[in-house]
Amino acid sequence: MCGIIGYVGSRACKPLLLQGLTRLEYRGYDSAGLALHEQDGIDYVRAVGPLDRLKEAAGPNGSTSRHGLGHTRWATHGGVTEQNAHPLTGCNDSELAIVLNGIVENYRELREELQAQGHTFTSETDAEVVAHLLEQEYDGDLTQALMRVYPLLDGHFTIVAIHHGHPDLLVGVRHQTPLVVGLGEGENFLASNVAAFMSETRRAVFPDDGEVVEITPAGARFFKDGAQVDHPEIERIEWDEDSAERGGYETFMLKEIYEQPEAVRETIGDRVRGHDLMLEALGLSEGEDQNLRRIVVVAAGTSYHAGVVARYII
Repeated sequence: MCGIIGYVGSRACKPLLLQGLTRLEYRGYDSAGLALHEQDGIDYVRAVGPLDRLKEAAGPNGSTSRHGLGHTRWATHGGVTEQNAHPLTGCNDSELAIVLNGIVENYRELREELQAQGHTFTSETDAEVVAHLLEQEYDGDLTQALMRVYPLLDGHFTIVAIHHGHPDLLVGVRHQTPLVVGLGEGENFLASNVAAFMSETRRAVFPDDGEVVEITPAGARFFKDGAQVDHPEIERIEWDEDSAERGGYETFMLKEIYEQPEAVRETIGDRVRGHDLMLEALGLSEGEDQNLRRIVVVAAGTSYHAGVVARYII
């Protein structure tokens, strides 16, 4: 469960991205980062910990870029380090970057294939394979490259990509996780939640699963199965900003109850491959993990009651 915000338009994007990440911070407390399209390449600011640390790191950056991406991370694959913070890049970090919300379940196989082809990885994340695949598939058209990469991925995820060769363009796709387009006047947004841009526009489009969307300051275009499709359903968001953070639910507790299936998928996604359980992160041999005799469930509040149920099931 991570937060994504992207912007293209006529205004300096750094304050807008930080403002959007502030509204999305509840979706990821571990680390955060920005990718800013500058004249000589893509520039990055990343920080571990609360969002205030990213704001401190980005403060001295005098960027006037009008095109960028932001991300706040809830770690699944890889530790909580600046190296694993999004945006993530391929071999040429000045050229292309991506942010991802969700899980790429077949990243191990993809990573091995890419490394065999000469790609060098700099993080422990599953998401980095997407940057390298895009780098490999890119032939001058970022949208087409994402269309070719998306079917190679197993899991559930939202991806947004930026490329230095395409000023004022962001490209995204969703598969079983949220993505929303915010339509402004001469500026547009891509985000994982409408709360990220509601203070700037309340006109939104919700792409379907598997739709690739590209935004420029002029508007948004949608693609499915390699062809452009019409997507006229523009919704007017009537929620206030607090309700938007809760996804329209009355309380965060109710929202979290309905998000339980996604939370379970995110938790086990790195540990189940087909019918095999992958527990190498425990640092135990097969014999050691089979001989475990005691499990301690640590929790507080309502999570304690869930832990009691889990203890009974285990």
